[in-house]
Amino acid sequence: MNAARATVPLTAAVGLHARPAMKLARLAKRFPATIRLRSLPDGPWVDAKSLSRVMALKLRTGAVLEFEARGEGAREAVDALCALVAADFRDNGDDG
Repeated sequence: MNAARATVPLTAAVGLHARPAMKLARLAKRFPATIRLRSLPDGPWVDAKSLSRVMALKLRTGAVLEFEARGEGAREAVDALCALVAADFRDNGDDG
């Protein structure tokens, strides 16, 4: 089974509030892999495809996110999600 894991710091000034969480969950849903997310060092794992669970983490600027994906497209999913977080949730020229 394909599996991938990576970490990325949360640098967005707003943290992981509703709009960034929505972007993250929407992107995660594009991949067939099972994708989990947590805050290091010991935050609970949540389904990255679930907007409500991602928002419930209430992550603030400075948190370190860890993504884990298993299944088809695992590496691509982790890379894309880390890139979104690293870009402060900016895509298509918007402001996150």
